[in-house]
Amino acid sequence: MKKLALSLFAFIALLMCACGGGKTESAQPDADAERYDSLRTALAEKDSLMALLSEVSDGMNQIKDMENILNTANLVSESPDKKQQILGDMALIQQALADRRQRLEALEARLSKSNSYTDEMKRTITNLKKQIEGQEETIRGLNAQLAAANMRIDQLNVSVDSLKDENTKVNIEKRAALDEGERLTNELNTCYYVLGSKKELKDNKIIESGFLRKTKVMESDYELSYFTRADKRTLTELPLHTSKAKVLSKHPASSYKIIDNGNSKTLVITNSAKFWELSNFLIVQVN
Repeated sequence: MKKLALSLFAFIALLMCACGGGKTESAQPDADAERYDSLRTALAEKDSLMALLSEVSDGMNQIKDMENILNTANLVSESPDKKQQILGDMALIQQALADRRQRLEALEARLSKSNSYTDEMKRTITNLKKQIEGQEETIRGLNAQLAAANMRIDQLNVSVDSLKDENTKVNIEKRAALDEGERLTNELNTCYYVLGSKKELKDNKIIESGFLRKTKVMESDYELSYFTRADKRTLTELPLHTSKAKVLSKHPASSYKIIDNGNSKTLVITNSAKFWELSNFLIVQVN
């Protein structure tokens, strides 16, 4: 196992040299991006292989522990609870082996279509297959011992299926919770803005003004269809398409600035968190 890990690290070192060592000042950006993507993909595959190496090693330790239990226990006279525990442990080991084999096959299929699939990687995959096959053979021998003691692993098939169903249910609930969290995050980061003349803003009941009266921004619910919906996290600049503009809504003056952009103005938000802390509505009067 140590030899496999060292071989895999050697492969990654060679790949990094290949991707970065030949870089010259005349290298094109696209080529750099391709080398970066190739290295990133190779590192991801390396991580997958290293995880499998570790799990296969752990699996061998679990199987050895099970061998010790079966060699020292009197399976015929063991209590029903002890037999059930042994059968449960065996079922979990078998399921883990099946999962590792499936993941290894999927990884091999991906690598076969990748430029990073070197001879060293192929040897590593082959060695992992042999180790998993060896573990499966050992498990078959242990099952024979259980059969001799009238203990059948298939007695736990229903229990294992129930565990799978429960795991599926947990994953579905987790996905739903993540989706709901994302929805709430997006909702919290939703903002609205409107650009309009004084008359337009007044007609849409966003501001109130009159003769010799100071313009007042209304505090009631606005008609959202008149506003543009945006995301606070990405709205950093807003072209105002006018040479004269004034922010009417409540936003700290230190959190934004209005700059000249040719013949028109642009509103630049310099501190998003501070800018939106008083209101989720941005109202700009333009003339």
